[in-house]
Amino acid sequence: MSEDSAAQPRIHWFARLEHRLHAWRERWARRRGRSATVLPFPGYGGTGWVRVVGRVLIVPPRRRTENGEYASVRGWRSFVGIPIGFARAHVTICGQTHEVIADRGGVIDAVIPAELAPGWQGFTMSVEGQEPVEATAYIVADDVEFGVLSDIDDTVMVTALPRPFVAAWNSFVIDEHARQPVPGMAVLLDQLIQQNPGSPIIYLSTGAWNVAPTLTRFMSRHLFPSGAMLLTDWGPTHDRWFRSGREHKLTNLRRIATEFPHMKWLLIGDDGQHDEAIYSEFMQEHPELVAGVAIRRLSTAEAMLAGGRAVSDDHSDGATPWVAASDGAGLRERLTDVGILQS
Repeated sequence: MSEDSAAQPRIHWFARLEHRLHAWRERWARRRGRSATVLPFPGYGGTGWVRVVGRVLIVPPRRRTENGEYASVRGWRSFVGIPIGFARAHVTICGQTHEVIADRGGVIDAVIPAELAPGWQGFTMSVEGQEPVEATAYIVADDVEFGVLSDIDDTVMVTALPRPFVAAWNSFVIDEHARQPVPGMAVLLDQLIQQNPGSPIIYLSTGAWNVAPTLTRFMSRHLFPSGAMLLTDWGPTHDRWFRSGREHKLTNLRRIATEFPHMKWLLIGDDGQHDEAIYSEFMQEHPELVAGVAIRRLSTAEAMLAGGRAVSDDHSDGATPWVAASDGAGLRERLTDVGILQS
């Protein structure tokens, strides 16, 4: 064995199998005349740069109802799109076109140089000569010093995600209109943004990119404030059966800390997964970047579905506010008590 080949990481057999399956599905779809499209997801950026996020897929057509809206969507439909690995996409920002390459799962996650004004800004993305589609990103001004980073599953939306069978039921079967928001969370997040003009909100979840369009419609329907969305690509990596949700969250938290070293973040999550441990670790690494932590306590029934509660350290004596409550109204009250929200 050569020295070069020995240095190369061995790809997990299940990842190779997944790649072959997607390649076969892509050939099958293209023989039937179907083309790829790019699905943009809300990104974010700062002065001189923007993080562009999307996914290149061959997606099945969707049926519309008589009033022109899309018909009811079962979760499994979000997973039947065919990801186009290593696709070349074109992003046009400020009149300049940049080529970006998707990863093995068709996910685009690239930083592009661009001078955009603060706030929500638009640009276009295209692939394979198709019509460009509109994309957005929230640009953070240099003088903004506060941001909100929130989990999604069981924090803003009731899903009981950690338990595998329940997760599969919620992801693949349940109609998106049957999903329920956590009471008071939309009001809480909206109040945080209203009291901190210009502040970004980033939704960081271990959920799959496949459900991003569903989540976007859900949040819009239940009046959650718009924000950038950072999900993950379910499935195997080059060295393991399944992606690590904990690693995904910590990696993105550390990246955001590097991108916005002058900002403090309110971290919002729940006690049914690893949010408390993840936020504790991040807070130990970057105590100066954490404005506070707000944890939604699951009900007894939700905790049972989620496989129990996470073990939490005692943060009552810490310098950084750490609050907990069962819903958005309770968290609003406690965040007001510690001075993060104004009454």
